[in-house]
Amino acid sequence: MQPDLLYQIALTLVPNIGDVRAKALIETFGDAETVFKTPTKYLEAIDGIGTIAANSIKYFNDFKLCEDEIKFIEKNKITTLFITEKEYPQRLLNCYDSPTLLYYKGNADLNTNKIISVVGTRNNTDYGKNICDKLIEEFSELNILVISGLAFGIDSIAHKAALKNNLKTVGVVAHGLDKIYPAQNKPLAKEMLTQGGLLTDFMSGTNPDKQNFPRRNRIVAGICDALIVIESSKKGGSLITAELANSYNKDVFAIPGRVNDLRSEGCNYLLKNNKALLITCADDLLHLMNWKEEPKKVKKQRELFIELTPDEKIITDILSQQDSIQIDQLYLKSGLSSSAVANALLMLEMQGVVSMMPGKVFKLS
Repeated sequence: MQPDLLYQIALTLVPNIGDVRAKALIETFGDAETVFKTPTKYLEAIDGIGTIAANSIKYFNDFKLCEDEIKFIEKNKITTLFITEKEYPQRLLNCYDSPTLLYYKGNADLNTNKIISVVGTRNNTDYGKNICDKLIEEFSELNILVISGLAFGIDSIAHKAALKNNLKTVGVVAHGLDKIYPAQNKPLAKEMLTQGGLLTDFMSGTNPDKQNFPRRNRIVAGICDALIVIESSKKGGSLITAELANSYNKDVFAIPGRVNDLRSEGCNYLLKNNKALLITCADDLLHLMNWKEEPKKVKKQRELFIELTPDEKIITDILSQQDSIQIDQLYLKSGLSSSAVANALLMLEMQGVVSMMPGKVFKLS
């Protein structure tokens, strides 16, 4: 267990901090322990922190609760993922409110090449179940990680379909890992621990209260490459997750439904308002995400007769090693900030060096 864990947990418990301010503090001071040991005057000088938040850190004294949580983590073999660690889901780093600390139990790689999130109504129809089962089955040969929220309905169907088709699947929950909600999904969750896992940013003892689900949804939306909505009312939690995914610049897809079916009203709303792309089968998504397997081409060495900045050179070197790459993978491989990558790609596109394809996929022109 890393020695800084006590302070990492404590940072998530300090009143008036939250994930956005915690990220600013970590970017400034490097680690959680340094944040707690830095004089208040330096804390309050950080943009967005101020006196109230700085004093909340100074007077925080609930380290006993943090010690108890560490005992729970060690006893239950839970992995913690802090925002600065390489094992942390890197796609979440591009979300402005990325969780400071995650609790994870399982064996799936949260930074694997292809990740989809599947969301939908708890009161699905046979149509929704059949579509979900068929989609997941069609993904089975691509080693895609399936994310959902372990709720009744479409969530559970997606998890079960992934297990059936030998795909790893991770459930993001709105409570601590000392319980499973709904309780009827305990057998499903147990099976997922051997072929995927469970993920949360809530410490043990946290109940699945109503206000926790939007926080859960932001992880579902941010951890994936593509979000699929299968049956949802217009006011359902799935629509909130889709809106979050759009705000994170994720690709959102929806299954159309009958115009008079309330359980398809949300999907049809997303499609009608250009907030999701219409798909009817896995092949549609694979094409739009540029995930279809193409025959291997012999790579030819090419030369660029233009002067590149250091950041542009990093990007072109990565692209020269493969036919194409998705934007989140480009962030990971380059080691550059998201803004640096965006600026470099813009200049390279303007110079005709790089082309963008559907699914935020880039390749050398």
